[in-house]
Amino acid sequence: MKKNFVLALLVILVAVASCSFTNKSFENDDKDKLLLDLITYVLERGHYEPKDLDDTFSSNVFDDFIDILDPTKRYFLESDVREFEKYRFMIDDEIRNTEITFFNVVYQRLMVRMNEAKEIYKEVLSEPFDYTLDESIDIDYEKQEFAANKKQLKERWRKQLKYNTLAVFENKVENRISETVQGDGPQASAQAFVKYNEIPTSVNRELTEEEARENTKNTLDEFFDFVDDLERKDWFVQYINTIVDEFDPHTFYFAPEEKERFDIGMSGKFEGIGARLQKRPEGAKIVEIISGGPVWRDQTLEVGDEILKVGQDGEEPIDIVGMRLDDAIKLIKGPKGTVVDLTVRRVDGTIEVVSITRDVVELEESYAKSATIKTGDDHRFGLINLPKFYVDFEDYTERNAATDVAKEVERLKEAGAEGIVLDLRDNGGGSLKTVVEMAGLFIKDGPIVQVRSSGQRKEVHEDKDERIQWDGPLVILVNELSASASEILAAAMQDYKRAVVIGSKQTFGKGTVQNVIPLDNIVRSNEHGDLGAIKLTTQKFYRINGGSTQLEGVKSDIVVPDKYSYIDLGERDQENPLGWDKITPADYKVWDGYIDFETTVANSKKRMENNAQIKLIEENAKWLKEQQDETVISLNFDSYVSRENEAKKRSEHFKTLRDYDSKLAFESLEYETELFTQDSVLREKRDRWHKSLAKDIYVEEAVNVLKDLQMNNIKNNERKLASVKG
Repeated sequence: MKKNFVLALLVILVAVASCSFTNKSFENDDKDKLLLDLITYVLERGHYEPKDLDDTFSSNVFDDFIDILDPTKRYFLESDVREFEKYRFMIDDEIRNTEITFFNVVYQRLMVRMNEAKEIYKEVLSEPFDYTLDESIDIDYEKQEFAANKKQLKERWRKQLKYNTLAVFENKVENRISETVQGDGPQASAQAFVKYNEIPTSVNRELTEEEARENTKNTLDEFFDFVDDLERKDWFVQYINTIVDEFDPHTFYFAPEEKERFDIGMSGKFEGIGARLQKRPEGAKIVEIISGGPVWRDQTLEVGDEILKVGQDGEEPIDIVGMRLDDAIKLIKGPKGTVVDLTVRRVDGTIEVVSITRDVVELEESYAKSATIKTGDDHRFGLINLPKFYVDFEDYTERNAATDVAKEVERLKEAGAEGIVLDLRDNGGGSLKTVVEMAGLFIKDGPIVQVRSSGQRKEVHEDKDERIQWDGPLVILVNELSASASEILAAAMQDYKRAVVIGSKQTFGKGTVQNVIPLDNIVRSNEHGDLGAIKLTTQKFYRINGGSTQLEGVKSDIVVPDKYSYIDLGERDQENPLGWDKITPADYKVWDGYIDFETTVANSKKRMENNAQIKLIEENAKWLKEQQDETVISLNFDSYVSRENEAKKRSEHFKTLRDYDSKLAFESLEYETELFTQDSVLREKRDRWHKSLAKDIYVEEAVNVLKDLQMNNIKNNERKLASVKG
């Protein structure tokens, strides 16, 4: 259905665009204007919920573009922004008239200010910092005003550079003190955290401080060298995407080079560290770790960590604060076997340098995998982990999520599983078709999801196969990062009361569908070369009860806190998300396989209320939120070190979470153990996964719920009765 929809949309766009654009007249060097006109055209006619190009839209583009170019407010002056203000309500008119004056004015001024910034940081870093002063920096840049004059701007740079250098200086002092103390016991640790005036003469405080400043200068030198290599077209892509982003957070313009990288990513292999990133004012935040990749194997980084600097195999790192995300990714990615050094701020606020050896990231670990679970009272259950709903859109007969999960279900049945846990945590979504087929494994037949395109009637996707592959107890695990297709499956099973959903208060809340439209296909004759493509939001998902999963996500039947409980991660925390709404429900009948569904849920909630591990997780989640909200940081050495030490102590306190033991035993299925003889890497991956599952309290509770469901599962009882009579 998705491929047919794309083709239909493309036919409509091409039919009208052929008339629209062949009569347009652009100068040979004005590819930018053609691109602006073309993308605006596609957005207005193809987007699910087109925006009015009015003064409000114009004002939003104005604010967002300046924020993208200068998120830390260290380039533009207040007078610059006042000068730009005359364009605040003119950008919509410029878009309609295919003009880019606003972009040109802002871009040219940015180039001037960046050149001035080069002189500022060099001048500031030529003088020692006084770390005995009682001063601080507020890193909540969004609340700051632009500098009133160049003197104020220089002071802002001074504090930022002092902050950047302070972390380096403190680290160098600590390392050198540790080197002078034999051993690594309590004495060495205590000696390392001295006050500024008590730093031993053996460290040479002045020289160490100078080295720290030189380190910061080298980082900025490399950053500005990198920026100097950017071309005007690179900045224009940012402007285009500022306009595009006003429609919704999942609509995006791919420049030709980016489209090529996108295609490589879709092929299933790439070279890098194996993590997906999101832009933040202070760097790039890790929002997903790809199973099987270098980061996943090393277990040195986790979701929520922010990358601040990037270095190449021992070289001086480049500060990526304020850098475009795509540019930061270029630094992080690289050929297999090379090493990248990442300076990261942990979710608990501590800063570390982590070295990762890049590799070919195989998406094999994105495929479904399963394990058997043995309990202490001789019960056997099954767990299927599904990181995404994968499919080859060109050939559905190739490996896909639905057929793979069906195979795993059959294997678990053969292994004697009494119940199944389907783990959709961190599952970002994927193919709608696989969701429908997968849901059909667990019900007789009926609607699974409703889809609506802009201005069109709803379309109901149903399971028409009356076979039920698994009619036993079923639990679905979700969290805040379960999105899109995973939300559809969880919602369908919840509406049918076919499964108990356990996890976060709600899932991510992405209830929209995107399609990639190559722009070259829309223009009849193009003398400007490859125009790239646009990923366009064209449809909306609705659950069978009529409610949208957009923003609201899926609310778990049993809510269990995790460390992300108080951190902004969902769709509602993105810029310009589409709203929630509802349509008429589909015609469906609730599953009749359980005797007392509500009691099972109530019993689980009681267990969670009195669980000490859950209480510690909740405490950790609140502390992480406190750390995130603490934006004023002291630039006094003693205060800074004291804060770092306190953060490390609290971090150590919560490390006991990793010591939890559920007493459950996890094993690979027979077909997989046979593969281990030829694939030691696969064995290592599964061993690591099983150890992680054994410490997972969410899986433990899922098993407890399966036991309760098993006791009042009508289908199971019918089979047992038939077996006795037989």
